[in-house]
Amino acid sequence: MTRFRLSQQHLNLLSLCPRKFQYTYLDQLVSPISPEDEERIAWGSQFHLLMQQHELGLPVEPLLTEDAELQRCYTEFLTVASDIFSVDSENSTCLFREAEHYRSLNFKDDLLVVIYDLIKAEEQQAQIFDWKTYPRPQNHQILEQSWQTRLYLYTLVETSQYLPEQVSMTYWFVKSPQKKPPQSLYFPYNKQQHQKNHEDLTQLVDQFHQNLDCYQQGEPFPQVDINQGCCKSCQFAIRCQRVPEELSLSQPLEAINLYNIDQIQEVTI
Repeated sequence: MTRFRLSQQHLNLLSLCPRKFQYTYLDQLVSPISPEDEERIAWGSQFHLLMQQHELGLPVEPLLTEDAELQRCYTEFLTVASDIFSVDSENSTCLFREAEHYRSLNFKDDLLVVIYDLIKAEEQQAQIFDWKTYPRPQNHQILEQSWQTRLYLYTLVETSQYLPEQVSMTYWFVKSPQKKPPQSLYFPYNKQQHQKNHEDLTQLVDQFHQNLDCYQQGEPFPQVDINQGCCKSCQFAIRCQRVPEELSLSQPLEAINLYNIDQIQEVTI
């Protein structure tokens, strides 16, 4: 059996639409990225590199000199979230902290992988921090149910001595509008959530391998229910024959493609 490295992006896409997962990762069909989205992706990568440099104590000025917006967001974020970055070596209870921390977990026949923007572990608690480089916080409930939140918390508990109630995750939305401070969303964890995540992961991974077996026999992955409304903004809507016929004949694929910059692949499958 082929062993897969599954990140939160893979799990989110499998949950959203297995057919889109097939096109993206198995068939490796690539849709064009607009210049605007490409610029936003580059800005986000630069900010993450900047925060890693800061955490390592390396010079950050070369990254800031040519981007006033990056400098503003960086400075405002450090001010608002100063408790995360202030380190009192004499009174610190921190046992471990690291930026861009990679962690993996053997799960059934696959490997679950996560990359924490920052992890801060003390004797009685561990905190995961994630930097979001789009300006507005998502709906709290949607983000709570996303596989990034669920997988990151689940993996930390399964690969450490911490109880579920001892771990948490905080998203910081660092690209704030002018004159508005960066905002955050905080997610605690508990035993019931952990058990639910385990059950849902098991079901999702098992279904993935069932679909994969069928795919290898020539049967495509299932499509999402069209009534959920996901197809209207999908770059594969024409390929799946889920747009009006007159649109598919008159409008090129690029014109209906909406590339979600928060679904950047962390780890190849």
